[in-house]
Amino acid sequence: MASDLRKTLDEGGMSRFQWVAVAVCVLLIMLDGFDVLVMAFTAAPISAEWNLTGSRLGLLFSAGLFGMAAGSLFIAPLADRFGRQMIILLCLLVISAGMFASAFAQNAMQLGVLRAVTGIGIGGMLASVAVITAEYSSDKWRSTSVALQATGYPLGATIGGSIAAMLLGMYGWRSVFIFGGLATAAMMVVVVRLLPESVDFLVAKRPADALRKLNALLKRMHRPELEDLPAAPVREEAGAPKGSFAGLFGSGVAGSTIAIWASFFLLMFSFYFALSWTPKLLVSAGLSAQQGITGGVLMNLGGIVGGSVFGVLAVRMQLGGLTAASMFLTVLAMAGFGYFTSELMFAFIAAFCIGAFIFGSMAGLYAFAPIVYPARIRTTGLGWAIGIGRFGAILAPLTAGVLLDRGWSPPSLYYAFALPLLVAIGTVLVLHRNTDVHQTSRVPGPETVPSPDRAARGASVNQGAHLTSMKR
Repeated sequence: MASDLRKTLDEGGMSRFQWVAVAVCVLLIMLDGFDVLVMAFTAAPISAEWNLTGSRLGLLFSAGLFGMAAGSLFIAPLADRFGRQMIILLCLLVISAGMFASAFAQNAMQLGVLRAVTGIGIGGMLASVAVITAEYSSDKWRSTSVALQATGYPLGATIGGSIAAMLLGMYGWRSVFIFGGLATAAMMVVVVRLLPESVDFLVAKRPADALRKLNALLKRMHRPELEDLPAAPVREEAGAPKGSFAGLFGSGVAGSTIAIWASFFLLMFSFYFALSWTPKLLVSAGLSAQQGITGGVLMNLGGIVGGSVFGVLAVRMQLGGLTAASMFLTVLAMAGFGYFTSELMFAFIAAFCIGAFIFGSMAGLYAFAPIVYPARIRTTGLGWAIGIGRFGAILAPLTAGVLLDRGWSPPSLYYAFALPLLVAIGTVLVLHRNTDVHQTSRVPGPETVPSPDRAARGASVNQGAHLTSMKR
């Protein structure tokens, strides 16, 4: 049975092959961290070269985010049909081409279009990377793997920010985009050689030569090979609407879908304001361009620490409460940053704290998705959640640019953009409640067979290492 294979992977140890797959996913998210924030790193010199207003600079920030929303909504779901690995490779090709072309843009309009194209690739890739990370991790290590993946974003931004600062000083802003294109192209080779296709996809969708591919993966994970494909999981629950998107509003997951959409939207609204505008606003507050980049790098360095600590705490604490607490601490950190914007040492400390808590919050939302959705719609579910969140990300830089042009000070902007997180705390707690009730009340089926130890503990997603266990 498909559930037996899934149970074996969930309850067994992690092979070297599985850890390599997780590591490749972390590298992909590191690229994403650099690609997404390349505009934040180059905003000051681009603005100076083309004499851009705050509103026009905000449009450049949002162009890439608009592309990410489109990629998450329309490209990511294709992975549930054609495979995670294939979609990741296609998206890497798009990202690399977009980054290279951006280096040769002659005006803001050209750069905006190319940033949107690059964003389509990033948005289309993210959900598949998150799903592969979760599916190749055992119950014991899944929360750690998801947290490691989440730390890839600030790690890539931190390393990328350091490289960007060096390249900006030596070769100008166009060299930063060229570096991003080269790094992305190199990752295509890594994905072909080291990133496997999803086991759940091979079982559920049964593409050509699925049994040979599945046995090859099992052999590399030191698992017994199969004579025949496992029985396909039941495609739909009784009364559930047909189709991948419709399945997001099927029995038992509709309320969680709305809650996770709202949570992603509100968090990304604050998240992308802080990440996109912090270097520029520090310069506006009187610091140097180098100090502005340092502030952005510190925010991402805090994200590395925060994501790692979140992963450790997630195996001991309730996921919903931990995520909500992380959001509340982000509110306090953003308010503190606004208060100390012009005082270098305190501003840098606050920037580090914003990164730590906001990346922890994002790791929590990503950890919820494998719990909420079954394998057949998992990438679609996460893709749409990220896509809806991107609309918040799009609005944030635009809103900040308009408010800045109207005379708002940097401190006022940080106070205002902290407020949506207070609402997000409520939606996360609703998501936690819905997920907990659904997990404890659902009758086990081919995709929802709990492990014996989980059944003994009430099948709660809030217990021990099962906080981020996938719903089967």
